[in-house]
Amino acid sequence: MPQAAPSITYADVMDQDVVKLRILETTDIHVNLANYDYYQDKETNSYGLVKTATLIKNAREEVNNSLLFDNGDLIQGNPLGDYVAKVDPLQDGETHPVFKAMNLLDYDAANIGNHEFNYGLDFLQTSLKGSNFPYVNANVYKDDGNGDPSDDENYFTPYEILDREVIDEDGEKHTLKVGVIGFTPPQIMQWDKANLEGKVIAKDIVESANKFVPAMKEKGADIIVAIPHSGIGNVTDEGIEENATYSLSKVEGIDAILFGHSHGVFPSDSYAGIEGVDVEKGTINGVASVMPGYWGSHLGLVDLEIELKDGEWSVVDSQSSTRAIADKDGNPLVQRDEEVFGAIEEDHNHTVDWVRSAVGETTAPINSYFAQVKDDPSIQIVTNAQKWYVEKYIIGTEYEGLPVLSAGAPFKAGTRGDASYYTDIPAGELAIKNVADLYLYPNTLQAVLIDGAQVKEWLEMSAGQFNQIDTATSEEQSLVNGNFRSYNFDVIDGVTYEIDVTKPVRYGTDGKLINEDSHRIKNLKYNGQAIDPDQKFIVATNNYRASGGGHFPGIDGSNIIIQSPDENRNVIIEYIMEKGTINPEADGNWNFAAIKGDVNVVFETSPEAQKYIHDSRTYEYISTEDSGFAKYSIKFKQSDATNPGQEKKESKGNFLTNFISSIAQTFNFIK
Repeated sequence: MPQAAPSITYADVMDQDVVKLRILETTDIHVNLANYDYYQDKETNSYGLVKTATLIKNAREEVNNSLLFDNGDLIQGNPLGDYVAKVDPLQDGETHPVFKAMNLLDYDAANIGNHEFNYGLDFLQTSLKGSNFPYVNANVYKDDGNGDPSDDENYFTPYEILDREVIDEDGEKHTLKVGVIGFTPPQIMQWDKANLEGKVIAKDIVESANKFVPAMKEKGADIIVAIPHSGIGNVTDEGIEENATYSLSKVEGIDAILFGHSHGVFPSDSYAGIEGVDVEKGTINGVASVMPGYWGSHLGLVDLEIELKDGEWSVVDSQSSTRAIADKDGNPLVQRDEEVFGAIEEDHNHTVDWVRSAVGETTAPINSYFAQVKDDPSIQIVTNAQKWYVEKYIIGTEYEGLPVLSAGAPFKAGTRGDASYYTDIPAGELAIKNVADLYLYPNTLQAVLIDGAQVKEWLEMSAGQFNQIDTATSEEQSLVNGNFRSYNFDVIDGVTYEIDVTKPVRYGTDGKLINEDSHRIKNLKYNGQAIDPDQKFIVATNNYRASGGGHFPGIDGSNIIIQSPDENRNVIIEYIMEKGTINPEADGNWNFAAIKGDVNVVFETSPEAQKYIHDSRTYEYISTEDSGFAKYSIKFKQSDATNPGQEKKESKGNFLTNFISSIAQTFNFIK
């Protein structure tokens, strides 16, 4: 006769050692400490660590045991960061404003993000001295100068094992050894080549985890928290991944992953359907994981239930979640923490005064509402300034006399689903805050020497921003590929060209040739003549693009001829100050090629764009969506072979346009 299962008594339950541990994460703060938009010069409810601080304190009060970590991308990203790094540079012994705030919040440890390197290693080290908590990074190594990738001396502390006292569900105290390890994208060697080359090397994230996680276990880590500054990425690991979190979740021994970099929120439905991802529990391949947005918009929470059995702790359950500082309509859900704001208020006020200082005037408005669908003033002013700088730079050098082109892209174009994220500067006075709005990043100006054929391929890569339009259907079609980053949509000024969106893309977003016979770039001309594939051109750009950022074909750092110490942003300021008054109106050097068929093509931008539509025959407002974006239609020039008269008329119009453009470009070149 089978025996009955033994019943679980109260004494059995009381004999269990179960700890509930809450792990909190912030990520991608980008110096957004105050709830303040320096570009619009006003308070905001959408971001700011002073608001996240309230969430942190509330989340701690709810539990007995908690830890707080930051993922990185902390010291760069807004005018406050630039002020501390460039205007009134942080001195040895001073505390960076980010740590004035974070030390008050008693962080347990933090990771190094890729933007930590933007101001150079010396500034980074000076900044880190102000932190009262340890920093970890396991995949950046010292470069001993021999070019040997097997160098094994870490530049930072690869991991820490934190001793923390925790209270179990019976009220008993235990000492828990929490291992914490951090990673940054190995692509920093491209993105910040000028700051890092010859000083450090970066290795693969997963490779580094496989090296150090077993060592952490050997040194007694009871649980291990990985903090990769890295998005989820691909299901398959191809090595040296920028976004390696998915592959990292397969590394044995990791109990929780606090990730970031891609400015998303996990868990969320946008990640549903990925193999091994549970968006209800917030796990990736069974590992509790969280990503809390950016700029302090969210707080990440991983609630672990861990149990001590036979002298070893193990995770028996988990739940990941995020908490927002504002609702989807931008209404505040929490108030700012006044203690934290008080710690950074003086630095904040200095920054506000700085961004309000005037540099010149603009005779026309500058906005980026249409920057993804037509030649745009927010890009034109950037490319004009870069060209002006490089033409002066090459005087007296071997490159004097070579034609200078200039590449720029829209940085604020509703990036990453934010319908308010656009530039909108009225005509009149231009202040530093406006320039920072035009050029968000502290890139330095660089220039490359390439030929006409490479110019064309550069533009082919940029044209990947557009979806292929089917002329055989009247169904609604979206023009802009939402997965294509706006900062990779380079416009090259100094040449004229058309983009044929009825053709398949030539390159994938990884820079790989996927449609060899497809060419979207049409009528590419320099000085009104078809571009010579062999002619040499200098193209002004930034250190990110020149060093290979964005995977543009042939642009890999090998053809850089100018590595200026000046930031692109400061170049724009100097240009405006020299000119005094500028006219930023776009010169219309690129357009969409005419297509055959009455297609129904739409794109999204801000509802505010309506006030800049002066001709409804090209753009027409349709509706405002739940996302906060507005939908607009766009009309293309028509190519109709059945109407020879129209073809002749358009041809004559194109001839006049090209003739005028040729004269203008020639005059600018001579000047």
